[in-house]
Amino acid sequence: MTNLTQTVREIALEQPHSIRVFERFGIDYCCGGRKPLAEACAEKQLPIDEVLAALESASSSAAPLPVDWSQATLGALVEHIESTHHVYVKTELPRLAVLAQKVVNRHGDTQAHLPAMQSLLVLLEDELIHHLGKEEHVLFPYIAKLEGALISGGAHPEACFGTIQSPIAMMRSEHEAAGALLAEIRKLSDNFTTPVGACPTYHAYYDGLKEFEQDLHQHIHLENNILFPRAVAMEAARIVTA
Repeated sequence: MTNLTQTVREIALEQPHSIRVFERFGIDYCCGGRKPLAEACAEKQLPIDEVLAALESASSSAAPLPVDWSQATLGALVEHIESTHHVYVKTELPRLAVLAQKVVNRHGDTQAHLPAMQSLLVLLEDELIHHLGKEEHVLFPYIAKLEGALISGGAHPEACFGTIQSPIAMMRSEHEAAGALLAEIRKLSDNFTTPVGACPTYHAYYDGLKEFEQDLHQHIHLENNILFPRAVAMEAARIVTA
């Protein structure tokens, strides 16, 4: 049973199906997930009983998940993150950019928030593409080598950053920056609410932004709450046994 003193992060890890509930109520379970559930609900002015009931319902009716990523190898988790979430970012952001331009061309003169949203989306794409590159070419390969060394008993892999905590701290900071940009886009769009009589392109744009935000939350959850803590613990264990 969910405890109000548990952090949102702990609940998301113990009950993966709770993520859908947190998304529905707008509760941050990735970057800001270290707050107790009671505090997170209070900040959002959410009725605690309603949130608890939704969590209980999700837990009791949920089908088993195909993969428990908290128990998978880090190599498998990294591969999943890259093939699922990184690929999604690289394909979806250009699509959203095209939709943003179409909507700005049609409505930008009368709806000032649209050009502002477009500028934020450009910044988000630039930052995320650089971020993914650092993960794919530096951090993730090191994590794979670290896990391999621990399993085989081989030498500790060399790195240009000393301890793995350094690049992880940078990745966490960049996650927070990306989340802040999306939060601002959500605010400008009035929670992705299209105006009355909006055209199909307008709806597709806002629907796409909402789906992108949900995927990024799940993406960051897998890294911040599962991959990074386990990698830090693995490095510490490897140093002790070296």
